[in-house]
Amino acid sequence: MRVLLFTGKGGVGKTTTAAATAVLAASRGLKTLILSTDPAHSLADAFGLPLGPEPTLVEDGLLAMQVDAQGAFERSWRDVQDYLRGVLERAGVDALQADELTVLPGAEEVLALLELRRQAASGRYDLVVVDCAPTGETLRLLALPEALRWYVDKVFPAQRRALKAVRPLLARVAIVPEDGVFEAVTRLHAELTDVRDLLTAPTTSVRLVLTPEAVVVAEARRTLTSLALYGYRVDGLVANRILPACSSDPWVSGWVTAQAAQLASVQADVAPLPVLLSSYAAAEPVGPDALLAFATALYGDADPTEVVPGTELLVVERDADGFLLCLTLPLAGLSDVDLSRSGDELVVTVGGHRRLLALPSALQRCQVVGARLVDGRLVVRFEPDVDLWPGGSQ
Repeated sequence: MRVLLFTGKGGVGKTTTAAATAVLAASRGLKTLILSTDPAHSLADAFGLPLGPEPTLVEDGLLAMQVDAQGAFERSWRDVQDYLRGVLERAGVDALQADELTVLPGAEEVLALLELRRQAASGRYDLVVVDCAPTGETLRLLALPEALRWYVDKVFPAQRRALKAVRPLLARVAIVPEDGVFEAVTRLHAELTDVRDLLTAPTTSVRLVLTPEAVVVAEARRTLTSLALYGYRVDGLVANRILPACSSDPWVSGWVTAQAAQLASVQADVAPLPVLLSSYAAAEPVGPDALLAFATALYGDADPTEVVPGTELLVVERDADGFLLCLTLPLAGLSDVDLSRSGDELVVTVGGHRRLLALPSALQRCQVVGARLVDGRLVVRFEPDVDLWPGGSQ
């Protein structure tokens, strides 16, 4: 099964491009679902029909839905929320305020990914297209499954052991979480691990939608680097709303020149990734027929679901002196990257986005002796720690 995620800066035509891709795929015989995880749903507007939290038939072979993030949140987090509400009410907080305080900011959007997992696991579709939130929210969304998994793996077991030891004492003065609370966290951890596995599978990729404007292109560059940092594969970009070059109007000609310069820069920077071009339409494409025309002009005879081969984002190599960990970071500059070691993890920060990379056992017994950025790849050198490799043997 193929999964395609579309994201981009707000207002660049991300939803339209995602919807058009789904319509074209369905017209070519693929059983297709498009779902929106954007809290500000506009997918229904693109199709010109009402959509809800369950798949709705748009036309033969195509279903669409707007994820009910609140429902997903309540199903996965109800036990934890009930516990937190009880603690606050016992401390004297008004019941309504306690209810509001137990809604974790951003959690509903994260749990929208669980709906993607549920639909993908149903086996009903050849293709699932995801209309994601704008890039900033999407990056936070895609980083959280791994972050929560780290928290549950590292912190949660110790907390649970400590609570078991002191539960008889705490029970006299406070509400102690029951096993159901821990089970809810563990269940959510397992579900988000499955989401992470789905989103990093070889058949899943992200497509960035942009308009050829300096501010939008700059954000797209940063997004491309950040997605690679988190292990998500980008297989193409869509440059939308390109003005025709045949106008004699000086104002339009100025925009055409500026757009051409931005496009040339983008194509040079992201090569060999394809950059698909979409002209500025005479009218907004709304409804399946208009979306099909948009997608046909964008993709032509090409397969919109084609898996574009790419390099491995994270590779560990061995050489005569030790090991090299290579992390693909397209368009990153040396000043953008910060690197540190924390126990058995490598901490990589790029432009304010951070990822903790769990090191394989061989690298855990090594020291970091250097790092360099070469052709869009961060190369970190590890050499054996003589105290952990007897006699310096590898």
